[in-house]
Amino acid sequence: MDLNSASTVVLQVLTQATSQDTAVLKPAEEQLKQWETQPGFYSVLLNIFTNHTLDINVRWLAVLYFKHGIDRYWRRVAPHALSEEEKTTLRAGLITNFNEPINQIATQIAVLIAKVARLDCPRQWPELIPTLIESVKVQDDLRQHRALLTFYHVTKTLASKRLAADRKLFYDLASGIYNFACSLWNHHTDTFLQQVSSGNEAAILSSLERTLLSLKVLRKLTVNGFVEPHKNMEVMGFLHGIFVRLKQFLECSRNIGTDNVCRDRLEKTIILFTKVLLDFLDQHPFSFTPLIQRSLEFSVSYVFTEVGEGVTFERFIVQCMNLIKMIVKNYAYKPSKNFEDSSPETLEAHKIKMAFFTYPTLTEICRRLVSHYFLLTEEELTMWEEDPEGFTVEETGGDSWKYSLRPCTEVLFIDIFHEYNQTLTPVLLEMMQTLQGPTNVEDMNALLIKDAVYNAVGLAAYELFDSVDFDQWFKNQLLPELQVIHNRYKPLRRRVIWLIGQWISVKFKSDLRPMLYEAICNLLQDQDLVVRIETATTLKLTVDDFEFRTDQFLPYLETMFTLLFQLLQQVTECDTKMHVLHVLSCVIERVNVQIRPYVGCLVQYLPLLWKQSEEHNMLRCAILTTLIHLVQGLGADSKNLYPFLLPVIQLSTDVSQPPHVYLLEDGLELWLVTLENSPCVTPELLRIFQNMSPLLELSSENLRTCFKIINGYIFLSSTEFLQTYAVGLCQSFCELLKEITTEGQVQVLKVVENALKVNPILGPQMFQPIFPYVFKGIIEGERYPVVMSTYLGVMGRVLLQNTSFFSSLLNEMAHKFNQEMDQLLGNMIEMWVDRMDNITQPERRKLSALALLSLLPSDNSFLYPWQPLFYTLTLKEPM
Repeated sequence: MDLNSASTVVLQVLTQATSQDTAVLKPAEEQLKQWETQPGFYSVLLNIFTNHTLDINVRWLAVLYFKHGIDRYWRRVAPHALSEEEKTTLRAGLITNFNEPINQIATQIAVLIAKVARLDCPRQWPELIPTLIESVKVQDDLRQHRALLTFYHVTKTLASKRLAADRKLFYDLASGIYNFACSLWNHHTDTFLQQVSSGNEAAILSSLERTLLSLKVLRKLTVNGFVEPHKNMEVMGFLHGIFVRLKQFLECSRNIGTDNVCRDRLEKTIILFTKVLLDFLDQHPFSFTPLIQRSLEFSVSYVFTEVGEGVTFERFIVQCMNLIKMIVKNYAYKPSKNFEDSSPETLEAHKIKMAFFTYPTLTEICRRLVSHYFLLTEEELTMWEEDPEGFTVEETGGDSWKYSLRPCTEVLFIDIFHEYNQTLTPVLLEMMQTLQGPTNVEDMNALLIKDAVYNAVGLAAYELFDSVDFDQWFKNQLLPELQVIHNRYKPLRRRVIWLIGQWISVKFKSDLRPMLYEAICNLLQDQDLVVRIETATTLKLTVDDFEFRTDQFLPYLETMFTLLFQLLQQVTECDTKMHVLHVLSCVIERVNVQIRPYVGCLVQYLPLLWKQSEEHNMLRCAILTTLIHLVQGLGADSKNLYPFLLPVIQLSTDVSQPPHVYLLEDGLELWLVTLENSPCVTPELLRIFQNMSPLLELSSENLRTCFKIINGYIFLSSTEFLQTYAVGLCQSFCELLKEITTEGQVQVLKVVENALKVNPILGPQMFQPIFPYVFKGIIEGERYPVVMSTYLGVMGRVLLQNTSFFSSLLNEMAHKFNQEMDQLLGNMIEMWVDRMDNITQPERRKLSALALLSLLPSDNSFLYPWQPLFYTLTLKEPM
């Protein structure tokens, strides 16, 4: 492709490819696709996206096509690979100027340079790193920033390579440029700190952006660039310096407003500091040992003392807590029970930890977590009032739950309490003791403190097993608190029923269950929705517990089921409806047939809910689970659900319908359960089997369930089912047997064996194409015993139950093997007798013995030598 003549044409087509008119767009895309493999095409693209006078959208598209071309055609072994000459030209052109004015395009250029570097640096592109280093030194702000951006993406990409040779190259690169990277970072950091006081927001943002990028480079070099980083003074100097820089940046936050771009960048930089420490601890725990003391001192001071007041923010606190948690839990720092078996590095780290976590420190951390971080905030209480379902979802693990402060504090509390339970148990027990008796409903702070302490007692339930008489506490303290109906007491009602749920599987006498069920019935009628939802959660934990007794639960079943159904109708959020449905499913599953008198309302409501949840596949999964348990509970009466049930199964198991991606597994389970509880196969139930052939073609992990469903049809209505579907099913089985695993072959053959067992006349005819495969496997001596055993079981049924079919099969196979029938039968019998020990199931051994004995009345002379052995088999096998 000639550059001069092609540039105008390619530019015109790229312009057309940015059009919103599909009539213009589609032909342009096709033309660009044809040019992808043309020599010189990527040189033209390079000229276009580096020409700043052209339309931004055209340049953006040129960058994207260039980037995709690297993925497809840059490797030497790729089809239509770029020539080495063109790649040399492109590499030189990519790093000629770092002056792209558009941020988004600059980022894409940096990414594509990194992609090339992953394949070519340093062997084919040794000049890349030196060029970048020189470019980040220039005084021009734009060029410096773009070079630094590229430097980061190249470093990030090279650090991600995992082959040993690539790791060695990156170690060499890191050791060669680490000193420069540190100097660069310190320079930009000092510049930022000097400019903070100037009030020039543009200058502050510019220097902060460079500080952030240079720190990103250092993060990759520090974490991934050294085998033993603790032996490198520059690395350890940088890591120790992080704490100083963190303090400086946190103090800077006092001088930067809360609602501007600078503040956002500042917080990102502070978080990146903590990520460096967390990543280094994760990758190099023993190299981190010299930093343990300082990390703990820094984190605890900013999170649990007044030092952090006015400068910390939520994400920073989360990161500090994660740092404490990783040090506390790190297995590298935990000595063996026999200290002499532990490494010196482990013992040193453990010693530092123990020296830091003294009784006063642990006590202060525990009290601060409970009395400060566990308290419900004004924001949470407002959300409780304005959006109770949203509050519940957040509390139980919503999308933002992982990165929010509350779950982080709870996890830290659990880990520290587990690690230092002997020290912290008396502290928590003392806090419990001060809260005995009722709390004044007018004292909101006291209510929130009690809520926080109860939260801690629930989280530490397993650790407190021997220290708390929970049964007495339940009767004397918790149960009376559940009976306080004042509106301001609702946080405690919710917390107490949650607390009981945490202890139910830890320490709770069975005799107290009726009292709990009575309390649950009352709370399911509470005026507050959050309390009712939390009560439903505890009910699920209660019925799931291994000490659950149906006889204790039945007197409350009707009331609870009715109230749960009302709650299901009342809630509107998809997540909440799913949660309540799961509770209902658990109740139905545990009481089984006892649920029959009470499910009428739910049965009538589920079709409406299914229709309303058309856009919510996860809610539909919950409905399917509920239907599974409903069908099991209703047994044969589930036939009354067929007008709703069968279309649901049809949709869920139809691979041509998009929802099957979410619904298939539960849909198949519901299909199977429906068959297992069906008194007969209705025409509608039979019609659903049309979905099976595509399911077998998928060869997915659901095949086992599919085979169970097929067996269900065979046992329920063999004649009608086989006449309708056996031909297509046999074709699917023949295809499966070519590529399926040994276990899969056995499952296919078991279906055939069941068909023969249930219908010995029609079965052989319908699965006739499979029998040559079985016969051949026997003659050739299938090496897998379980497969051979199944072959013999199938052939034994044919021989015993349908002699005429066996004779025609023997005749067919004799022609195929070009042998006399007598000779072929003799070979089969010889292999059969030789492999009898492969058959381990008594029923199948008996079947084989009977099948062989059925040949005795034959007047074929070649069978005479086998007759004594047949009689021996008869004596061995109990009839």
